[in-house]
Amino acid sequence: MAKVNIALDADLVVEVMVLAGVGNPQDAVEAVVRDYIARGHRTEARVATRDEPHRTGELQPPEPPQG
Repeated sequence: MAKVNIALDADLVVEVMVLAGVGNPQDAVEAVVRDYIARGHRTEARVATRDEPHRTGELQPPEPPQG
């Protein structure tokens, strides 16, 4: 796997280390990036599930109000 070197504000990295509970900057940044990617995948899955009836033409009538 290719490696990328970047410069980050030390205060940001320390804050991420504390929030993520990790002991080194490398792990902290990797945790943030992995979380960001996972969140994007969850959002994509939610949108796809919500849009599925529109895409397939299988629209369900709305349920009547309860109560």
